[in-house]
Amino acid sequence: MSTTTAGPGRIGWALADSWTMTRRELAHWARQPVQVVVGLVFPVMLLLMFNYLVGGGRGVDGDNTEFLVPGMLALTMAFGLEGTMLAVTQDLNKGVVDRFRSMPMVSGAVLVGRSIADMLQSVAALAVMTGVGYALGWRWHNGTAAALGALGLLLLLRFAMLWIGIQLAMVAGRPEMVQAVQILVWPVGFLSNVFASPESMPGPLGAAVEWNPMSATATAVRGLFGNPGGTSGSWAAEHAELLAVLWPVALIAVFFPLAVRRFARLSR
Repeated sequence: MSTTTAGPGRIGWALADSWTMTRRELAHWARQPVQVVVGLVFPVMLLLMFNYLVGGGRGVDGDNTEFLVPGMLALTMAFGLEGTMLAVTQDLNKGVVDRFRSMPMVSGAVLVGRSIADMLQSVAALAVMTGVGYALGWRWHNGTAAALGALGLLLLLRFAMLWIGIQLAMVAGRPEMVQAVQILVWPVGFLSNVFASPESMPGPLGAAVEWNPMSATATAVRGLFGNPGGTSGSWAAEHAELLAVLWPVALIAVFFPLAVRRFARLSR
């Protein structure tokens, strides 16, 4: 009988601790609003720049804005990870984790709270980007259910990227190393079909782009929104929705346990 009641009690305790850590991260937003605003504005600036200054994407059939906006939504899911990475390394280096460990709380709640706050910020970023895209003339054409499915795929990609970032932050160990690690986001983001169709690229490069997890999400999202670039003749493009689920799930399956295990070792 005691074992039966202990399980739900532990789960409730873990949830309460995680929510406390989430509130702590949200309180940081109120104290550092400039950082939050910059995180929301930066992808908008990129969208405007590539839509108006750089011009139409190569190999795109149809309206370039409708091709670009879903790709930028996918790329936005890779931005802002440095904030999470910095928060993790600062907590570790300033002894915050040690202070939390001295309290009667679940140690993993620190990471869970950080991840929940990050996902809330990602929802805000998607809302801002879709609003700006709508103002630029972008539309979705396949109904509300498909649009919600597309947003779900975007958030799934973000969740996977988040745990990669947390793991890399703990490997880096110091806040000053986070910027070096964050640079890795740019090759992954630009070696994708966010800005141009893989058909317009040289063969080997186009093949690599097709199998980029971000390309899978961007293609799947375009298909769900009914925007150009949602399908092509390649196997990866034809099965983009499947890959947009399998890639993030595989990344989460690898990096989530690695991050939790490393955090547990660092917290001893």
